[in-house]
Amino acid sequence: MSKLTKLFKGPGGSSRSRGAPTPQEALGRLRETEEMLTKKQEYLEKKIEQELATARKHGTKNKRAALQALKRKKRLEKQLVQIDGTLSTIEFQREALENSHTNTEVLKNMGYAAKAMKAAHANM
Repeated sequence: MSKLTKLFKGPGGSSRSRGAPTPQEALGRLRETEEMLTKKQEYLEKKIEQELATARKHGTKNKRAALQALKRKKRLEKQLVQIDGTLSTIEFQREALENSHTNTEVLKNMGYAAKAMKAAHANM
């Protein structure tokens, strides 16, 4: 969501004071979370490369420092795998929400068309 919409929605942060968020609000939040996790993913990938470079630099000269760098690298890789799983879940939720919103719109339009057909047959 843009900063202006957040500003005008008030302290609750939602256009509805007590209720479920609209599909658009939920999609916006999912996209924001997706972007944040993608940035964190890129950051972790850079840190992993740095730790690997540190381990290579110390190599056989300073085994303790090299092992510590490899341990940090492994920990960062675990975080990266966790973020990958979270991103997959968020993408799945976003796609499901988009599909349900599309289906809702299609059903509304079909109902509208059915009413028009009834009106047309009533005039015959």
